[in-house]
Amino acid sequence: MERLNSKLYLQNCYIMKENERLRKKAQVLNQENQALLSELQQKLSNSTSSKAKANAAAGNTLPDLNLSSSSTPNANGSTN
Repeated sequence: MERLNSKLYLQNCYIMKENERLRKKAQVLNQENQALLSELQQKLSNSTSSKAKANAAAGNTLPDLNLSSSSTPNANGSTN
């Protein structure tokens, strides 16, 4: 019985050690993930900001697609 207890104790120690190793690895991966997410959010923010600045510099003149000539009938009644 004592031999079995010793064996189980050693297995338990190994499992706890492996668990701690995996916990540390998960922590490192989580930090890398957070850094990448922050970088992505910053790039998206910069991209959106650049587009907004470009639109403002262009006078924000976007064509109104609802007013295109293809959707209105010609003088003879046919459509394009």
